[in-house]
Amino acid sequence: MAASRILVVDDDDDIRGLVRTLLERAGHDVVDAPDGRAGLRELYGASFDLVILDVAMPVLDGWETIERIREVTDVPVLMLTARDAEPDRVRGLKGGADDYVVKPFGRQELVARVDVLLRRRRSGGTQGTYADVRLSISFAQRAVHYDDREVALTPLEYGLLAALVRHPNQVLSHDQLRELVWGDTVATSRDEVKLYVGYLRRKLDPDDPGNTPIETVRGFGYRYKTPV
Repeated sequence: MAASRILVVDDDDDIRGLVRTLLERAGHDVVDAPDGRAGLRELYGASFDLVILDVAMPVLDGWETIERIREVTDVPVLMLTARDAEPDRVRGLKGGADDYVVKPFGRQELVARVDVLLRRRRSGGTQGTYADVRLSISFAQRAVHYDDREVALTPLEYGLLAALVRHPNQVLSHDQLRELVWGDTVATSRDEVKLYVGYLRRKLDPDDPGNTPIETVRGFGYRYKTPV
């Protein structure tokens, strides 16, 4: 995989140094910051392909930092934290995180998860468009319009929608979606797929999420039923 520019934000000098070393050995360019505020300064001043973000930090914690990140960019964010309780994971995902890795972490696993996020971001930029009577997508610009309204999606929401519309009227199983969108079928649960389908429906139609073309096929998965 080609070198990418990655921002690592963590108040632990040892963790920050370890992550930098692992990613540089993998061929990536790495910039690091000791807290959320410093990380945002780096992010505002340059373009990054991925952000690795700690949660418990002084000055500006990870929750506040990712909220501000999502105000300006859809860059993939991997949360790296010692908090492994389910409510923390859900909070991170709802806040716009694309992956959630708990400390202590396996070194090879971390690099693999980084590669998955980077590969997903690159594949999301595929040339071409999709359009039906309700939805249009420019894959080159990652621009989504639904019922003539521009829709802002997180990278995971966008990836899920892109996977569904690239297989219109075809039922995609939970495992297929986990592979297409998350890049694996092990670390992602069925509940997480269901959670993001719900997010996506509400983004497309906040007033009537159940009226979107994304259908649940009980016992199998989901499909995008092309509107006519």
